[in-house]
Amino acid sequence: MVESPGQITVLLRQWRDGDRTAQDKLFESLMPELRKIARACFRGERPGHVLQPTALVNEAFLRLAKAKNVDWQDRGHFLALAARIMRRYLIDQARSQRSVLFLPIEGIPERILSHSTPLEFSITLDVLLDEMEEESPQRRAIVELKYFLGLTDDEAANALGVPLRTVQRDWFRAKRWLIDRLNRQESWEAVSNATSG
Repeated sequence: MVESPGQITVLLRQWRDGDRTAQDKLFESLMPELRKIARACFRGERPGHVLQPTALVNEAFLRLAKAKNVDWQDRGHFLALAARIMRRYLIDQARSQRSVLFLPIEGIPERILSHSTPLEFSITLDVLLDEMEEESPQRRAIVELKYFLGLTDDEAANALGVPLRTVQRDWFRAKRWLIDRLNRQESWEAVSNATSG
């Protein structure tokens, strides 16, 4: 089994170039991490969810296999994209079922959460992460790894191949950026509602 991040990067590039053996080795090597990501994605889901983590890994695998021509940077890039695919798949599933219950999200002020349904908030957060990626792809990856997957600072630093202090600094800045954007959106909606009513 391949374990070294450098070997994973080599396998990613071989896979991109069409090597089926590299694909098999890659997914065999990363399967434990993909399962961990899937379990973390289900952390906030309601009990008795129709999908299970194994099915989510399989769905992500199928979507990643279609995207093999991506210019993979490294293991962290691959895992961040896998996490994004899993999260978006769960959001798509939630959109199709209006009775979905989401758990509250830590760190976001209650006054912001109270103005929207949990599904609306998740969709808003997904849009904000797309905006964040334009400014800092690394911060988006850190949010996905820490917030959505529940990785520790050390685990996120290892997955991205950056120093621990960088993860801590970028995590703080990303949270501040998200709360600032959510506050702006809340202010805009309050003004819009006051002028239309």
